[in-house]
Amino acid sequence: MSTWMRVPGSEEGALAALRRLLGDLLEKGLVDALLVPRPAPGGGNLVQVLVNNTDALADADPVAPVMPVQSARILSALTAGGAPYRLGAVLKPCEVRATVELAKLKQVDLERLVLIGVDCLGTYEPREYSALVAGGHDPTAHALATAAAGTVGPIAGAAFRDACRMCEQPSPQGCALRVAVLGTGGVVLISGSQDLLDALGYPQAEEPAARGAALAALVAERTATRDRMLGEVRERLHDTAGLLAEFGRCIRCLNCMTACPICYCKECIFRSATFDHPPAAYQGWLQRHGALRLPADTVLFHLTRLNHMSASCVGCGVCSSACPNGLPVAQVFRAVGREVQALFDYVPGRSVDDELPLAVFREDELGDVAK
Repeated sequence: MSTWMRVPGSEEGALAALRRLLGDLLEKGLVDALLVPRPAPGGGNLVQVLVNNTDALADADPVAPVMPVQSARILSALTAGGAPYRLGAVLKPCEVRATVELAKLKQVDLERLVLIGVDCLGTYEPREYSALVAGGHDPTAHALATAAAGTVGPIAGAAFRDACRMCEQPSPQGCALRVAVLGTGGVVLISGSQDLLDALGYPQAEEPAARGAALAALVAERTATRDRMLGEVRERLHDTAGLLAEFGRCIRCLNCMTACPICYCKECIFRSATFDHPPAAYQGWLQRHGALRLPADTVLFHLTRLNHMSASCVGCGVCSSACPNGLPVAQVFRAVGREVQALFDYVPGRSVDDELPLAVFREDELGDVAK
């Protein structure tokens, strides 16, 4: 059974307790630096900031309901070749899972990385988050108030991102520290590495029964939404015409690939001259088919990405957020990804010890498909 501790400072609010926790990690030398979300100038967005002193944590907001970037990409840059210091990273559950996948792909070095996963209370698209703040709302205060009561939901009139509405893993796993705020009655609880817990020395606590009930209810709701949304996607993608229609608005800007944490290749065929076709090629295709969609190769782009990363897709949804034309990229990739992951009995981001399906060969692994 997990050991839980109560972070002091909850009488001043959960956000104050969270900042106390991060400050103690720095002051006790448990980490040398922290990657933590803080408001951007003007407060209309959150950005990940690298800090090494407690004064810089005064406005840290680990539970802000917005995710403008996937922090696993940042951790890849910060730990390439090994981090020169002990780095703590405050992450949402999907960011933890993406970091684990990148570690298996040798793109993140976990040796001196302390993953601090916080309950996800849902996220808005960055534009909507900014509009809420401009309208006088405090999205973090609303999120923490509903979480204390054991529920998760957006501010009236607003909506969470589709990826969050169908995310069945709102609580972080596989990290050095798990931070619980959902169903805890307003206090902040932590669990995880016993060495870190001992060093922090907080009072022990029991995990409230209300937390388990809140998580179960949320997972059930999200699972039902996931099954409905992905079922609709599969209906639309049942043939070639459906596939072409789904990506009909794609302009091959590559934003989804740039945002995706799993698309890590330093050299990508879609960023090479391979698809810079000479004019004669277009002429030949035109003569053969009578009509030619431009830009070309849009569906091939998405199919290639699916082939490369569907087994490791963690469903963070930043691909859809990055699309200028509102394509449901995340829903398509989750629908295909779930099929691939089920085929190999693989859960991306669950454990660094789980072998990647594409890196392992078993003679009988596709037996059911062959039949």
